[in-house]
Amino acid sequence: GIKVEALGYRGTWGQQFSVMGSVEKSDGEWDFNWCDVGWLRENFDHAYMEEHVRINHFRNHYELTRKNLMVKNLKRFQKNLEKDMGRTEASKCDFFPSTYAMPSEYHLFVEEFNRNPGSTWIMKPVAKSQGKGIFLFRKLKDIIDWKKDRSRSEEQKDAAHLDSYVVQRYIENPYLINGRKFDLRVYVLVTSYVPLKVWLYRDGFARFSSSRFSLSTIDDKYMHLTNVSVQKTAPDYDPEKGCKWQMQQLRRYLTAKYGREVVETLFGDMDNIIIRSLQSVQKVIINDKHCFELYGYDILLDHNLKPWLIEVNASPSHAPSSQEDYEMKYGLLEDTLNVVDMEGRLTGQEKRVGGFDLMWNDGPVYTEDLNLQTFGSLSFTANTHLGCVNDREKNLRQLLKPFPLQKKI
Repeated sequence: GIKVEALGYRGTWGQQFSVMGSVEKSDGEWDFNWCDVGWLRENFDHAYMEEHVRINHFRNHYELTRKNLMVKNLKRFQKNLEKDMGRTEASKCDFFPSTYAMPSEYHLFVEEFNRNPGSTWIMKPVAKSQGKGIFLFRKLKDIIDWKKDRSRSEEQKDAAHLDSYVVQRYIENPYLINGRKFDLRVYVLVTSYVPLKVWLYRDGFARFSSSRFSLSTIDDKYMHLTNVSVQKTAPDYDPEKGCKWQMQQLRRYLTAKYGREVVETLFGDMDNIIIRSLQSVQKVIINDKHCFELYGYDILLDHNLKPWLIEVNASPSHAPSSQEDYEMKYGLLEDTLNVVDMEGRLTGQEKRVGGFDLMWNDGPVYTEDLNLQTFGSLSFTANTHLGCVNDREKNLRQLLKPFPLQKKI
């Protein structure tokens, strides 16, 4: 069988990824490795990988998934677009808030801060997740105190071990549902950067804060941070109800409120964020046929229904917060393995595999729709179905041949 190593667990590929048959510890060889980024950093450069082997990160994934590098790459990409194709094309990258790397861009930040007195800013460590180390501020004094604290820490320990931060303009007008702020988690699978090949998962979710939103207090993390790891420590958190809506629920809610056309524009704008952000790192990511990456995109909507890219996660959490969440994430992981296709059951021409739709294959991927209003003519729309019905099992039954050694029952 295919040998699997997943976060230190070694075994053979069973019918499900979560149940790996016999444990093989003798030879240290593996065909498929689902590792964390720490393992990758220490081992990737020394690992010999045969043709068929697959691993779940690109070597320098951090070009997109570290907050400071993501913004640096997006700014450079936007600048090049403006130079080569003009301002209109470059404006399609206006989807990330003003951001400065700290402490290197401190003086640039101060200039911007002084141009916008009274604005709220948010400070984030570049390489931490789950809301750790984040705080909001409105006064320059807060950041001067922060700099002093850092200077003291630097005297005590090696500066290289101190976290870098980004400071970002806080989105003060988020779209609210029942008075609560939320952000979106969208799953994107990249199987190649050269050529760029991108799959978008149909399921995802909105993560809500537990407190009603207000700018009158900026110290309440339960109001301003939507991370589940933060929200589940809130005093009034109910694990039964959780703090999530499935993406289908959100799409239905918005469609009922604003109509289909507005919602299709919004979801098209999110498609644009995904593709432009990946194109911004396409030339710097080390492409390797052994690698794929399942990214967790965090997107925030403002009250004009404009989506903003907050960050991209290289290791989105697969820990479920409810039974519904478990089923969604189980399907997501199973379909990731179906697309990676270790068993060679696909033709390579598929536009859909389970819950994944191929959205980019060295160019946009379209789906053909028969338009009855124009007497049977074909119309072409983007092959993306985020928040639409995910009848993945039906698709997989039609698509996947049985394993070679399996007989149909």
